[in-house]
Amino acid sequence: MSNNHFDVLIIGAGLSGIGAACHLTRKCPNHTYAIIERRERIGGTWDLFKYPGIRSDSDMFTLGYSFRPWTESKVLADGASIRNYVEDTAKEYGVTRHIRFGRKVMTADWSSADKRWTVQTTHEDSGESETFTANFLFSCTGYYNYDQGFRPDFPGEDSFKGQIIHPQHWPEDLQCQGKKVVVIGSGATAVTLVPAMAKLGAKVTMLQRSPTYVATVPELDPISAGLRRFLPEMAVYRLARARNIGLQRMIFKLAKQRPKLVRRALLAAARRQLGDDFDMTHFRPSYNPWDERLCAVPNGDLFKSLRKGESEVVTDHIDTFTEKGILLKSGKELEADIIVTATGLNIQMLGGVQGTVDGQPVNPQDTMVYKGAMLKDVPNMALIFGYTNSSWTLKADLVCEYVCRLLNHMDKTGIQVATPRDNEGCETDNNFLEMQSGYIQRATNELPRQGSRQPWQVVQNYFYDLPRLKAGAIEDGVLEFSDRKPARKKGLVASLLGA
Repeated sequence: MSNNHFDVLIIGAGLSGIGAACHLTRKCPNHTYAIIERRERIGGTWDLFKYPGIRSDSDMFTLGYSFRPWTESKVLADGASIRNYVEDTAKEYGVTRHIRFGRKVMTADWSSADKRWTVQTTHEDSGESETFTANFLFSCTGYYNYDQGFRPDFPGEDSFKGQIIHPQHWPEDLQCQGKKVVVIGSGATAVTLVPAMAKLGAKVTMLQRSPTYVATVPELDPISAGLRRFLPEMAVYRLARARNIGLQRMIFKLAKQRPKLVRRALLAAARRQLGDDFDMTHFRPSYNPWDERLCAVPNGDLFKSLRKGESEVVTDHIDTFTEKGILLKSGKELEADIIVTATGLNIQMLGGVQGTVDGQPVNPQDTMVYKGAMLKDVPNMALIFGYTNSSWTLKADLVCEYVCRLLNHMDKTGIQVATPRDNEGCETDNNFLEMQSGYIQRATNELPRQGSRQPWQVVQNYFYDLPRLKAGAIEDGVLEFSDRKPARKKGLVASLLGA
């Protein structure tokens, strides 16, 4: 058997992939595994993005792993701190030595005859090919295209004499002090960039086509800081995690049941921080809260920057780029030395890997998601896609626990193949995310479908998923098991010895 054969092959060494490896180490110690990582470092998203102010938009008590506490003081952490947390976790659990860096996965092919996956990779530096095989494939590649962010073509771009930058490809040597900067966008990246670049001495304008809900969250957690004087770190972490999970769920549920109430509360909070003379049309979205993801800002840094006059926000549509900046539909021209296109991401399922099952291509849009963890008719394969209304890692942890339970069950029973089957015709035309956000709507025809009933529905509810993924029945009549290993017969010598 090849040295490149493993019980489990994990694709991706970011937050999800390192978490998956740690769960395997903790819960499936007899299973061999390797991680295929295209980049040369651990961290995924948190190693890729380098723009000023890059930070989490979920609190670290829920973005952190369930099994390893986040011990720093910041609730929303900067990108470098998150990457260090992921890397330190990998070192603590002995994961780093299992990572094969610098390898891009090209294809992943399942063979029912061999009961295994064959994964073809390429060393991007040398062009050399390398083959891996595995009994089980675990896709932990995140949800967007690492090579290319979403970048509309704007009229007149070629005439602009300044610099155009997408946050996904930030130049390390960019100097913005004293420069006029226009940030196009109103999502999490834009609301992070605007105050961060203003602090670096730039004159920043946030140009948005339509407003987004922006909520202030505390930068530090005083409750946890106080509890650390009396309780062990893990106890403090678990208490903060439970509290924040409850708060997230309560706010989301209230937003869906009483959208007008939550809308008034969010707008009132923004007005208090911006001042009575601020034009609130810039923060008054046309949709209800949580129809799209809320943007969180630590200690209201965006509002403070706007109130101090360090930055401004303009709500308008782009007519064309000009030599000096951007001409708006209203006729106003925004002068700029640098234009940042914080226009979003391109969703990409399974890291863009072309998979096949017995020679037939696996197209995500033709599948359904089983228990938020596996794909219909795809054997021995799981994927991680975190919550859209809460922390990514909450769902990632649950999926990892489910996969470990599944692997242990298969090992114990001798089952070699597990495949989700839809025997009741549950597929619908809805994608499994069902949000109005632009990046989701752009990719709706490329996403797996939502089912009409469980276990084919993705409900975005941690409290619903918790008992089902952590303790629910593995053999549920939907997950098809096949190719059970024959019971081992005792050898002649062992029989004679009465073993």
